[in-house]
Amino acid sequence: MPSISKKQVEHIAKLARIELTEEEKEKFTKELSSILGYVEKLGKADTSKAKIIAQITGLENVMREDKQQKTENRKQKVKKLLKEAPSKKGDYIKVPKILE
Repeated sequence: MPSISKKQVEHIAKLARIELTEEEKEKFTKELSSILGYVEKLGKADTSKAKIIAQITGLENVMREDKQQKTENRKQKVKKLLKEAPSKKGDYIKVPKILE
């Protein structure tokens, strides 16, 4: 079982900027050693038959097929949009300047 020293606990506490009493240092030395032992056990577990999964909900992203619009249809939509725009310049919607 891996163990962690009191000096390492002090170093971790310093990095975390927390102050520990002597009792807490002893307590965390034992607890962190126990945690490391558990992680070592997990590392030895046989995962060769485990399925690799990205998510467990079973939900899927529903996507429509990407189809190119006909040019005529697009032009009509642009004209309609420009007609409703408060300000325009050529085939573009003119918006107020926000950056200098």
